Amino acid sequence: MEFALATLVGLFVATAVYLLLSRSMIRMLLGVAILGNAVNLLIFTVGRLTREVPPIVPPGESAPLEAVANPLPQALILTAIVIGFSMFAYLLVLAFRSYEELNADNTDTMRLAEPEDSPRPPLSY
Repeated sequence: MEFALATLVGLFVATAVYLLLSRSMIRMLLGVAILGNAVNLLIFTVGRLTREVPPIVPPGESAPLEAVANPLPQALILTAIVIGFSMFAYLLVLAFRSYEELNADNTDTMRLAEPEDSPRPPLSY
């Protein structure tokens, strides 16, 4: 099961990088969201996958008797979901406002600081 989830995380990261390298703002936002989900799934997989075994230490023992899931990665994922959602909402509003102001979704047409007739920067130094 861990191998399948590791493969899924790799697929998510590859898809996110492909979308982040795009020129469209919407694709970039989807890439950020997919990358956040990939990291959350990676943290969840690191915390071990076990079923129906609560991480409770019985009285008189110093450790659980069975293999249990680590609750720390699960708590980190809950925090990361909230932070990722708020960051995605902020970036969505930022992209919408930039689309309203510049009337463009392509990042190449959003360059206001560079005049169109100016010489291009050198490709190598």
